[in-house]
Amino acid sequence: MCQGIRVRGRQFNEIPVSLLSAWLLLATIIVSGSDVDAQQASSVNSFPASPELPSNREQMFAELSRDVDALSRELGIYKRVAKLVSPSVVHVEATPLAQYRFRRDIEEAGSAVLVRFRGQDYALTNRHVIKHSQEDLIRLELNDGRQLQPTKIWSDTETDVAVMRVESKNLIPARIGDSDTAEIGEIVLAFGSPFNLRRSVTRGIISAKGRSNLDLGEGEVIYQKFLQTDAAINPGNSGGPLVNLRGEVIGLNTAIASNSGGNEGIGFSIPINIAVRIMRQLIETGTVEGGFLGVKLDIKFDSASARYVGLNQLRGTRITGITAGSPATEANLQINDVILRFDSLQIQNDQHLINLVKRTEIGRRVELTIFRDRQMLTKYVQVGRRNDYVEASPGP
Repeated sequence: MCQGIRVRGRQFNEIPVSLLSAWLLLATIIVSGSDVDAQQASSVNSFPASPELPSNREQMFAELSRDVDALSRELGIYKRVAKLVSPSVVHVEATPLAQYRFRRDIEEAGSAVLVRFRGQDYALTNRHVIKHSQEDLIRLELNDGRQLQPTKIWSDTETDVAVMRVESKNLIPARIGDSDTAEIGEIVLAFGSPFNLRRSVTRGIISAKGRSNLDLGEGEVIYQKFLQTDAAINPGNSGGPLVNLRGEVIGLNTAIASNSGGNEGIGFSIPINIAVRIMRQLIETGTVEGGFLGVKLDIKFDSASARYVGLNQLRGTRITGITAGSPATEANLQINDVILRFDSLQIQNDQHLINLVKRTEIGRRVELTIFRDRQMLTKYVQVGRRNDYVEASPGP
C-alpha cells in the first residue's frame, strides 16, 4: 500500500462529447425515418470526403523507423534499467493480525527491494506495509514467481523503515546509489505493485528534495526528508524502489499527495541513504541510535520571542543551554543563537530539530544556519553519539 495525504475526493463519469454527438445524430435519423426530404438527405450526406492517403506512406514509415533507430540508445536505457532492477523487486502481501482484519483503512499489499548486508539478504520496505502483520502472515513474491516468508523483522516507527531477513538461493540484491547526490530534474523510475499490479514500472523526475511537514498515516512518521517525484506512485507502490538511470536505488516509495487516493503527480520517497542507515542499525543493534548535538532548546520560543531577537517571523528554535565538551561546544554555538537550518532543512520548531538530530548519522558533519546578534552565520557541527556524553539530556 502507499500512504496517502488527505485522501478525499469524488469521481465524475463523463460521456465523451464525440460519442454523444453520434448518438444524437443516429436518434435524429431514426425518428425522421422516411419523412426526411431530399434537401435534408442531401445535408446528411454532404460530409466532406475522406482525404486520400499520401502516396509516400511507406516511405514515411521507413523514415520514422530510421529516426527511432537513431534514438535507440537513449530509448533503450529505460528497458535496460527495468531488466536490471526487476529481479530485485519484491511483491509483499501482509495479512493483518486478527484484531486488524476488519479495519477498512488497512491494505494488505505493498512492495520491497532486496538488499545484501554483510553477506545476508534482506527485503527493505516501509513499516506501514507490514506493521499490522507478523512473519508467518507475510508472503514475499519474487520476480521469478518464488514465494518466501521473512524469518525476522525489524522496524522503526519514526522513519517508517522496516527490514525483513529472507533466506533463499540465487537472490539478486539491488545496487544501492547515493541519494545525497540526486538532483532535481533527474529522471527516475518507480517500481512496485500499484493496485496489486505486480512488476509495474513508471517514469518521472525528481521534483524536489528535503520535503517535510507531511501529515502521513497516523502521524507516527516524525523524521521526514523526502524526495518528491512525479513518477506515478499509487497504493501498492509503498516500499518499492525509486531508481536512477544507472539502475541504482536512491529512494523507497512511501507516500502520495492525493485528493482521490490515486496518483496526481506528487509522490514521496525516503532517501536511500537514510533507509540503509536505519536498516544497518536495526540489524546490528535492534534499535536506532540517536545523534547528539548538545544543546537545550527554548520550548516557549514564540512569535514575540522571534521579534525580540530580530526575526521578522517565527522560525527556527532558540538555544538556552549548551553541554560542555559537546559537538555544539566544538562548533562554537552560543546561548541565544537561533538555529534556522540544519543540513539544508529549515527548522520549524524545537521538536523538529530534535527529530532531525536523532536520525542523523553519527559522525556526520552538518551545516547549520544560525541567527546571532541580528546576523546570519554559517556553522558546521559533527553530530555525536548520545551515549558518549554523560550530561546528555532528552533534547538534541
